[in-house]
Amino acid sequence: MRSSIAFFSFRRDPGLGGDSMGRVIRGQRKGRGSVFKSHTTHRKGAVKLRSLDYAERNGYIKGVVKDIIHDPGRGAPLAKVVFRDPYRYKLRKELFVATEGMHTGQFIYCGKKANLAIGNVLPVGVMPEGTVICGVEEKLGDRGKLAKASGNYATVIAHNTDTNKTRVKLPSGAKKTLCSNNRAIVGIVAGGGRIDKPVLKASRSYHKYKAKRHCWPIVRGVTMNPVDHPHGGGNHQHIGKPSTVKRGTPPGRKVGLIAARRTGRLRGGKGVIHQEE
Repeated sequence: MRSSIAFFSFRRDPGLGGDSMGRVIRGQRKGRGSVFKSHTTHRKGAVKLRSLDYAERNGYIKGVVKDIIHDPGRGAPLAKVVFRDPYRYKLRKELFVATEGMHTGQFIYCGKKANLAIGNVLPVGVMPEGTVICGVEEKLGDRGKLAKASGNYATVIAHNTDTNKTRVKLPSGAKKTLCSNNRAIVGIVAGGGRIDKPVLKASRSYHKYKAKRHCWPIVRGVTMNPVDHPHGGGNHQHIGKPSTVKRGTPPGRKVGLIAARRTGRLRGGKGVIHQEE
């Protein structure tokens, strides 16, 4: 009798980890969306400064805080600010991130010639050094990208009038050089101290992340089976290989400390380096 043998090719989608065997791991599935999409149904809208126009570039424009609201999935409160349209007979409603001390009925002034007061929006180049700011534009006209989380703030460090650049210290401690025409809100983002309250029980975290996206609870790789994660398997929970991986590692293997410059505990205190800014 002649026996016929069928050959099957187990080929994977190249975008999901090439030809290697094993499951598509969690990090790869997150890119596909599905249950990992952010929960945006009840969100109030994009939080941005006004579109940069002639009024802000050369003078100022006045708005009024109509309401301070909660945005689901965000720690910081938002302020509904209403401006008059400078060109048409209509009102323009904007959503700003609320700063500490902001209240309903407060007038907000946006522009180059606005006063330095809590909640006002000015170019960072006209603010004195040491000013505490938030909602900072990273690029001119992007309507605010940096220091927007609750309790966060950036600090104006130095100005360079020759190159029209301003140096700003970000919440992470990093220093960034920005164009002096980039706008920012004066003050600290409201809602600070949110992380001081202890979580105490798992259901608090459950409801916190339910409003944000499906990213909790986090299952460690070493607790999984080898088919589910590169760190899985073994009679004791151990990685069994170096936890560092290179930058060009293919998806499905790229887990752990990615392109780590150093590993291990940080030993000793941080040395203060005094540099001339």
